[in-house]
Amino acid sequence: MSVRSRLLPSPLTSAALLLAWVMLNESASPGQWLLGALLALAIPWLLAPLRLPRSRLRSWPVLLRLFAVVLWDIVRSNLDVARRVLGRDAAIQPRFVWVPIDLQDPLAIVLLAGIVTTTPGTISAELSDDHRWLLVHALHAPDDAAAAAIAAAIKSRYEAPLAKVFG
Repeated sequence: MSVRSRLLPSPLTSAALLLAWVMLNESASPGQWLLGALLALAIPWLLAPLRLPRSRLRSWPVLLRLFAVVLWDIVRSNLDVARRVLGRDAAIQPRFVWVPIDLQDPLAIVLLAGIVTTTPGTISAELSDDHRWLLVHALHAPDDAAAAAIAAAIKSRYEAPLAKVFG
């Protein structure tokens, strides 16, 4: 590890912290710049041991296709949720579903949980301690077959592409 990376582990974060400090204090005095610079250097340095290793993107085309799939699913799910909410009460039968996950990369797991949450009708509720299961609350899963279909859809539509992107 170079001297620069040990002293300045995250230059962009440091720059952002410095600018945020000056803007939040609404003062461009030399004292504010100096204090902001000290904080901008110290905070990333103190937090460096907590940083996870960087994830490596393996396939931009797959990531772009996943983005398109997620956008389409958001539109489609919004319409489905609106139909269920405005329809009969029996059209909503919520359930928690445990989805097994095979992803290893922490960023990929976070993205999977985020994708599930941004898709209307599902919310990521919990990640198991061993990071092998994601608990998802589904707006409508009336039986075990529907719950299994939700888990299978999450695995095939979101997890599989994420595994190719970060695998």
